[in-house]
Amino acid sequence: MLTFLLNAIFCATYLFPINSHAFTKREMSHYRDRIKSMFYHAYNNYLENAYPYDELRPLTCDGQDTWGSFSLTLIDALDTLLILGNHTEFQRVATLLQDNVNFDIDVNASVFETNIRVVGGLLSAHLLSKQAGITVEEGWPCSGPLLRLAEDAARKLLPAFHTPTGMPYGTVNLLRGVSPTETPITCTAGVGTFILEFSTLSHLTGDPVFEDVARKALVALWKTRSDIGLVGNHIDVITSKWVAQDAGIGAGIDSYFEYLLKGAIMLQDEELLNMFHEFDMSIRNYTKFDDWYLWVQMHKGTVSMPIFQSLEAFWPGLQSLIGDIESATRTFHNYCTVWRQFGGLPEFYSIPQGYTVDKREGYPLRPELIESAMYLYKATGNPAFLQLGRDAVESIEKISQVKCGFASVKDVRDHKLDNRMESFFLAETIKYLYLLFDPDNFIHNTGTTFELGGAHGDCILGAGGYIFNTEAHPLDPAALHCCSKDQDERSELQDILLSLTEHYKPSMDQSDEALGDRNSERIPLSPRERRKAIRLSCPVQSFSARFAVMGQVFSDST
Repeated sequence: MLTFLLNAIFCATYLFPINSHAFTKREMSHYRDRIKSMFYHAYNNYLENAYPYDELRPLTCDGQDTWGSFSLTLIDALDTLLILGNHTEFQRVATLLQDNVNFDIDVNASVFETNIRVVGGLLSAHLLSKQAGITVEEGWPCSGPLLRLAEDAARKLLPAFHTPTGMPYGTVNLLRGVSPTETPITCTAGVGTFILEFSTLSHLTGDPVFEDVARKALVALWKTRSDIGLVGNHIDVITSKWVAQDAGIGAGIDSYFEYLLKGAIMLQDEELLNMFHEFDMSIRNYTKFDDWYLWVQMHKGTVSMPIFQSLEAFWPGLQSLIGDIESATRTFHNYCTVWRQFGGLPEFYSIPQGYTVDKREGYPLRPELIESAMYLYKATGNPAFLQLGRDAVESIEKISQVKCGFASVKDVRDHKLDNRMESFFLAETIKYLYLLFDPDNFIHNTGTTFELGGAHGDCILGAGGYIFNTEAHPLDPAALHCCSKDQDERSELQDILLSLTEHYKPSMDQSDEALGDRNSERIPLSPRERRKAIRLSCPVQSFSARFAVMGQVFSDST
């Protein structure tokens, strides 16, 4: 405990002094260049040693498939290339993916991971295609090859949602659907982390099925909350019974809360916002202690695990989106003490003991604390958050860089390395670091520049307000409005034509020949229920972001 207190004092006085060091333009440029070098050291080694496998193994300089054999790192890194300014490589990789990625494969894939990394990555790349200098199809962003690829991937996930509750299974076979022996136990985040990608798909393609299943899953979880307003960690998607009843904001739950808030912003959805605010109130009432967030029993609110998990470090960034800067900053202070103690965030950290938890000492180069630093710097302009980014660059270069990339840290106590470089290192960690030091990046656009798109070329796109999914893939809410508007116009025309055909029915005494002539000119339309599109206003909130991988079940066997 003494170690923790000393670190807390050190962090409060050094990292967040009253007069923080102001970074010059030259220093900002210096760190951008270093972060670019980090990216290309990892990216080029992936291409040379691991492609077409999912991930790079940096210690043995080879590759491995991890989440489904999609060349995952390439998909995850695609929008980072553009954010770093590399239009040429973005164009090359976009073409490569269109020609080579195939989802008709006999592979068991994580529904959660495939959605946030593959569907999210392809949607982001599709929406950024024009920004990257690609000649887009007529009607973009409501059509395009990367959009079709994202839709194909998402359709492979839909069988997982065929449950009595609407909550999806955790795994699906891309060729055969859900196995009859598949476990019905899924983590909360694995149920509630679809509304951003799936609503984007529905608005761009006009098919409501994606948003419908995502929303049904969100609401199903909402209905299972306890009397004190908390949800547990793992649930049975068949019976809606909670299997793991630990409640918190970290592994296994995290992105459910994130998607409620970001979904509310993207869709201008008051229902989702109210759900988030109610959860936020319960989280503050039952899990928050001295600006830390503990794990509690979901029904009683009693502390079950007084630990901090690295995945929780996204929370201050999320708080910034609702304007709770003071609370976010205090919590960020706590988290930074852990970073400075080890040069990274261990997966689990015992708050009372001020040290790592057994078997959870690793740091797989997660982005969460850097993500929060980016949001809080954007919200406050306080250079103290840049100092965290500087320290992250120094730590990762010193500890993790090896000949063939960057290796995960197996143990933060002695900095031993693991033979894995997760795709989120390029999708999130590098991206957030770069955006932290690049305030003029197009992602930070506040409406000063834009481009036109849509079926009539009259949609304003790329004007800012990007919403990051939980894998840091930016989505443009304006594109949803643009395509919804076009779909409304098509629906209105179809209804008009349908009403005309109803008045154009031949009389019973007409000859068969005349009837045949008239029928040949009719437009075959089927009556359908009009789907009311969600109207979006230009978002004034800043974009959002989050973290990386779904957490572990709290048991010794994981």
